[in-house]
Amino acid sequence: MKYAVTLWFWVVFLLTAPVLFTLGALLLIVTYPFDRDRRLLHSLVCRWCYGLWLHASPGWRTRIEGRELIPPGPCVMVVNHQSAADILAVMGLFRPYKFVAKASLFSLPLVGWMMTLLAYVPIVRGSSTAMNQLLDPCRRWLRRGMPVLIFPEGTYSKGGQLLPFKRGAFQLALEEHVPVVPVVVEGTPGLLDGDGPWMSPTASIRVRVLPALPPESFSPDSQALATQVRALFEQTLAKTG
Repeated sequence: MKYAVTLWFWVVFLLTAPVLFTLGALLLIVTYPFDRDRRLLHSLVCRWCYGLWLHASPGWRTRIEGRELIPPGPCVMVVNHQSAADILAVMGLFRPYKFVAKASLFSLPLVGWMMTLLAYVPIVRGSSTAMNQLLDPCRRWLRRGMPVLIFPEGTYSKGGQLLPFKRGAFQLALEEHVPVVPVVVEGTPGLLDGDGPWMSPTASIRVRVLPALPPESFSPDSQALATQVRALFEQTLAKTG
């Protein structure tokens, strides 16, 4: 069954991704004069990715909990990373944000082109300028009132365990004095192992938004704040593990 489901997903993707890109480019042209943050384009992509691609198989189930806990205005949303399917899962939040992603994704046909249209933030992992690549554009978006979404682990582990949280997202929240919003993703390795390509016929995915941490509650040290938030993820995952 996994071969049939995998084949079906990629057929659906290859047939519909060009349609999404074309519609997205047209929408951007029409809305750019009054929507330079590309919120409408982001909304289209979220609903397409989550509603069509993440539900391509009837055996895939996804629950999104706590959308209402995302505060209005700028914030730093931090998400644990388990597989490439996490990206589709967090699209179900249906909230505007700028997604921070590794730069290599932006060179992919259609997917990368769409990410460029959306003005998401590329970062070259492991480079000496990685911190500035993250902080500088994210500061600009936060100051425009736009949330940013970051995977603070940077990548995912093969065993599914939480990796150490890098401090960039937390330094950003400290400097800009905006809330940190923890978003816990579970179950995506049951759909897609790492980068795939094989997909399971059945999967149960859960995305939970936890209460926002206000700036007043932060440790003044970004690494200490990263450790504090990682402990919150560990506690949450342990309760359902």
